[in-house]
Amino acid sequence: MVERAVEAGAQFPVSPGCTPTLLSAMSGSGLPFLPGTATVSEALAVLEAGFTEMKFFPAEASGGAAYLKSIASPLPAARFCPTGGITSATAASYLALPNVGCVGGSWLTPSDALASGDWERVSALAAEAAALG
Repeated sequence: MVERAVEAGAQFPVSPGCTPTLLSAMSGSGLPFLPGTATVSEALAVLEAGFTEMKFFPAEASGGAAYLKSIASPLPAARFCPTGGITSATAASYLALPNVGCVGGSWLTPSDALASGDWERVSALAAEAAALG
């Protein structure tokens, strides 16, 4: 899938989870990427492979900001981009954590706005999100 994504023009692969095979493929793509993690063991495996930046998914279902706060001390090298269930109301609590560099969320691109081509709404939501951090 990584090869197909690169051939289609992907410039930054992001995965919801990470296996050794997927991590190798993403690393071999030559592109910057975010491997997905949801547990301490998964984060440790990504760290052991030499990567410190990772996606945390599904963030809210996996313990949210409280979970990331609790693993900041035992995993000081890990830095996360949480996604999954995050809203404009909860994004700031993630961004306040020292081990979070950014957040992602579908609230930025609501399906109805995409379907109707309401780029003004998407732009306004993106501007609001950018002002959070």
